[in-house]
Amino acid sequence: MKIMENKEKKNSIVKRMIFAVVAGFVVGFLSLFLREFLNGHGNGNVWNIINAIFFQDITTTDGFEGLGLFYIIGQLFMRGLQMAIVPLVLTSLSLADPERLGKIAGRTFITYLCFYVVAAALAGAMAYFVKCMGWFNVNLPAQEATETVTMEGYNPLVTVINAVPSNIFTAFSSNNSILAVVVVALILGLSMTALGEKTEPLKKVLQNLNDVVQLFLNFLIDKIGPLAIFCMISRTLSVYGVEYIKPTLVWILTTIVVSLVLVATIYPVGIFLTTRLNPVPFMKKAAKIGLFAAATNSSAATLPLNTKTCTEELGCTPEISSFVLPTGMTINMNGTTAMHMVAIIFIATAAGIDIKPSTLVGAAFLSICTAMGTPAIPVAGTTMVYVVMTGLGMSSELCMIGYSLVLAMNYLPGMAVITLNVIGDAATNVIVNFKEGVLDKEKYNKVEK
Repeated sequence: MKIMENKEKKNSIVKRMIFAVVAGFVVGFLSLFLREFLNGHGNGNVWNIINAIFFQDITTTDGFEGLGLFYIIGQLFMRGLQMAIVPLVLTSLSLADPERLGKIAGRTFITYLCFYVVAAALAGAMAYFVKCMGWFNVNLPAQEATETVTMEGYNPLVTVINAVPSNIFTAFSSNNSILAVVVVALILGLSMTALGEKTEPLKKVLQNLNDVVQLFLNFLIDKIGPLAIFCMISRTLSVYGVEYIKPTLVWILTTIVVSLVLVATIYPVGIFLTTRLNPVPFMKKAAKIGLFAAATNSSAATLPLNTKTCTEELGCTPEISSFVLPTGMTINMNGTTAMHMVAIIFIATAAGIDIKPSTLVGAAFLSICTAMGTPAIPVAGTTMVYVVMTGLGMSSELCMIGYSLVLAMNYLPGMAVITLNVIGDAATNVIVNFKEGVLDKEKYNKVEK
């Protein structure tokens, strides 16, 4: 009886999540068109009232008189998820067997790197095809190049240094240092293993804390998640600028299509080739991870749901998942690399540069290096396009105009890009669990009807 209830609960969550995403897009686009209609007919005040009630960012100076209902719901949900990330990683990883985690680290990094290379190659090939068809030949509006956000070169080896925090409390105070939390948890786990029975009270405390965090996350995702997803998607599209859409429409669509094609190909093929398992159950169960990531546009916020899906539905062990998934959240950005390949070809072509396949090899290398070391800042993946451009010598004014448009219109493509990232984390987790001989194949193959 309890098993049937769990099945109905899982199906209900998936259906509600899909409905929330679809409804969010419908309401968001309707609101966008309503805004343009009202502003175009001199009724901007009516839209200002609607915006103040539902969509206003109440933390800004302009928002002190607004209600911002959708903004409040979305922010409370995201902050609740983010609040649980550090304790979730710390407790689950510190309770794992450190010796075993040391053995799986190599497999984890190699798998992620393989997915990086394949994603870069296929994304580059598909984007180059679009270029050859002449679809990237657009007129760049020079007046829109007023502001561009750039970032200096970021050596990916800095990630290695930052992985060891100088102050553990500082590492715990921010979700931008998850790799440092992983290292602290591993050190804690090794120390507890070395001390043996002396640390049993501490282990019980960590286990109880882990149980509390899991209970909180289950409630947040199951009960609040669909409503929050609807509010976030609706609000984002409602306040979205349309002035950049036309010149970047091909880039937006190409990035989305490339990302979704890669999700539907490289991960199922990768799982089949490395494990000989049927990839269909994986794709069906991982779909909600992708939907959730696309809606929240945050790999960190998706970590709890990814962990839950991997352990409860895909047959992965909590022990290995506690290492593979947080590590992937930090270094696995193959979706970002795929986006970089499309963006570089779009910018070069639109700027009149005839980019060659040989140049794309260098772009792929630079992109992989920067993606693995991308600092945890907002829209970092899109911002790092500038680093790849600089490495390729693309510094003309037209290139900067194209870059500014790509940066301005990053949200919709980003939804597809982050889906590629998080499902890649889950795929790697399945592969590593299988190679370690601990994957529950019966649970993996069990598809809920």
